[in-house]
Amino acid sequence: MNFYKEFRVLSGSKVKLDKIDASYHGDLDDGDAALPLIEEYKKKLRELQYRMYAEHKRSLLICLQGRDAAGKDGAINHVLGAMNPQGCTVTGFKQPSKAEAEHDFLWRCHKVTPRRGHVAIFNRSHYEDVLVQRVHKLVPKKVWSGRFAHINNFEKLLADNDTTVLKFYLHIDAQEQLERFKKRIDDPARHWKISASDYSEAHYWDEYTHAFEDVLEKCSTEYAPWFIIPANKKWFRNLAISQIVVSALESLDMQFPKPTVDIDSIRQKYHALNAAVDGDAGARPDRKNKGRKK
Repeated sequence: MNFYKEFRVLSGSKVKLDKIDASYHGDLDDGDAALPLIEEYKKKLRELQYRMYAEHKRSLLICLQGRDAAGKDGAINHVLGAMNPQGCTVTGFKQPSKAEAEHDFLWRCHKVTPRRGHVAIFNRSHYEDVLVQRVHKLVPKKVWSGRFAHINNFEKLLADNDTTVLKFYLHIDAQEQLERFKKRIDDPARHWKISASDYSEAHYWDEYTHAFEDVLEKCSTEYAPWFIIPANKKWFRNLAISQIVVSALESLDMQFPKPTVDIDSIRQKYHALNAAVDGDAGARPDRKNKGRKK
C-alpha cells in the first residue's frame, strides 16, 4: 500500500476527522507482521539521511501535530530515531517564552529550520498559533485566520530553498486518548508525562477538531503536504510515517558528491603509507618477547 497517496490531504479538499477511522491498520493484522517492514524502512531512512548529509544540497523538515497523547514522542523515538543524531535536530514547541512572544509567531520556528544536509523535526510547530490560540481565544479571529496565508508563504519559502516539508497529523479518537491517559496514571515510569492541562484541554475536543480540520484543509499544499495518520495502533503509525518519509526522500534522487581530490593519487599515497607502516612494524622487536629471559 502506498501510504503517501493514501493519507495525503489533497490541496483544497474537505476534511472530516470524525469520518476517518483512527484504528485503521490496512491489511496487516498486528505489530509483529509490521515489524520487518518498519525495520526495512528504518534502514532505508538511515541510508537516505546519510546521502542527504553527504550531498549537502537540501534539507528535510518534519512537523508532528496531534492531540495530547497522540504519539508525537513515540513517533520520534521509534521511527525518526533511526536517523543519525549528528545530522538531525528535534525541537518541541510549547508555550512561547517572553522573548518569543515579543516576535512574530513564526520567528521561533524559522530560526530552527534545518540547514542544508540536515533534518529538523518539530514536535508541535508553528501550527500551535492557529490551534491553541484559536481554541482559547487568545487572539481575535482576524489574527489567527490571517496566519494561514503566512504559514503557507513560510513553507513555500522553505521549499523554494530546497527544504522538503512533511507534516503529519497523528489521528487518535477520544477513547484511545483516555486509555493512554490511564496508562500514564497506572505506570509510575510514565508519571512524568502527566499534565493537568491534558485534562482541561480534553474538554475542548470539538473545538480542536474544527481547528485541526481548518489547518489540514487550508495548509496542505504541493510543496508542504499534510498526512492524516491513523494512530490508535502505534505500530501502524510507525509503519505509515516511516514509509512516507522514505518515499519522499527517494523521490529527491540524491547523489553523493564528486570527490574533491584525485582518487588515484590518494590511492598511491595510501599504498606508500601502508608499506611504510608495515616496514616499520617489521623492524620493531617483538613486544611480547621483550624482557623475557632466554
